[in-house]
Amino acid sequence: MPGRRGLFIVLEGVEGAGKTTQLARLGAWLESAGVPVRRGREPGGTALGEAVRGVLLDRAELDMAPESELLLMLAARAAFVREVVRPALEAGVVMLADRFESSTFAYQGYGRGLPLEEVRRLNTFATGGLRPDRVVILDLPAEEGRARQRREGKDADRIERGGEAFHERVARGYRELGASDPAAVLVDARGDEGTVHRRIVEAVAPLLPSSFPELRTGAGGLIVAGGQSAPHPPLPRDRQPDLQPDPSGSRAGSRAAAPDSSSDAT
Repeated sequence: MPGRRGLFIVLEGVEGAGKTTQLARLGAWLESAGVPVRRGREPGGTALGEAVRGVLLDRAELDMAPESELLLMLAARAAFVREVVRPALEAGVVMLADRFESSTFAYQGYGRGLPLEEVRRLNTFATGGLRPDRVVILDLPAEEGRARQRREGKDADRIERGGEAFHERVARGYRELGASDPAAVLVDARGDEGTVHRRIVEAVAPLLPSSFPELRTGAGGLIVAGGQSAPHPPLPRDRQPDLQPDPSGSRAGSRAAAPDSSSDAT
């Protein structure tokens, strides 16, 4: 809705942590409550971003310096922020992203060994200082994530083909980022999809009333005006975030969802 800033929520994690699957579930959960959502991925989400994605991930034959990898990623991010994220926030919707700046800190900083201070400085230039409202880091041991990918028969991209030590550094980076970034929440990515989804809901739900005041925290699941519950598996009773209609009677479902990015995560 114009005149109200939306929310920027990012899912992060090592390879095989389940980001893309969980982003789809989170988006469906929000939409079931009438919350407008737009989805995107990094690198990607724009014409430039998808072109960069092809170089970064699919060109395994390239001997790419870490500095080149970083600058390509940031070029894609600058376009993603300008063309996708900022317009979504200005339209008052929830922007869900499959990866953002924490991936750069974890992969190019911790993983490739580039100076974190310089990586952060360049990232701030690329984003214009825009930061997510919530970073959900799906915490999973690197080897367990890679084992999931092998079981699924997924072809590894150029970055996924990094060695065991590289992926261990990335996983350590994510854990340290989760402990140091006030916007970040580490979520245990072990367990079935429904269990992990409930953990993510718990991390995200308290943010929603700041941009959608017709929803408020209470007890009993996400509720929209009129008493309609958003369908998601219940959390334990003692940890259950809840969103109930504001007494003013405005309806979450009255806002139309903004169109998704043409290159949504799948």
